Amino acid sequence: MRQLRHRLQTLPEDAVRWVPADKIHLTLKFLGDVSLVNLDMLKEILLTEVKAHPPFEFSVGGLGAFPNAKSPRVVWVGVQAPPELLILQRAIESTMEKLGYSREERPFSPHLTLGRVSRNTTNPEAHQIGEALQAVKVGFLGLVYAQGVSLFKSDLRPTGSVYTCLLTAPLTEKKEIL
Repeated sequence: MRQLRHRLQTLPEDAVRWVPADKIHLTLKFLGDVSLVNLDMLKEILLTEVKAHPPFEFSVGGLGAFPNAKSPRVVWVGVQAPPELLILQRAIESTMEKLGYSREERPFSPHLTLGRVSRNTTNPEAHQIGEALQAVKVGFLGLVYAQGVSLFKSDLRPTGSVYTCLLTAPLTEKKEIL
């Protein structure tokens, strides 16, 4: 990832706010504001749901932007989602909807956010970012072995988001019954 980000550092200074490597993550469900009253219940339900799913691997590779390279707002690396990831994400989405959290209207598009294009970026700078993204070819970067799902609290600060892990729910290996 560092080499990839280094290749993209030729972009206009301050045009992209890069996510520090230790904060890069795969979001399965964004909840928004969560009441402290509901937090313990949410943790218990998440623990129960996640343990019903086995660990799995997914590969990371490819480079792109949301909504697209011509109008980049988010720079990302792709996640090639195996069925286990999609099943887990749908289960979490469904469970959270039953608790009153809105279902995401856009289809799930697994990715790792590398950076966010600044709101102050000019149209020529955005065009330059899009061209740079299209010029950099990124293939397979590696495999990730998912062993659990974490619930994070995100506090937005002028210096960037501060993430606090509230819970890690382990994925559970299925035991064969003989």
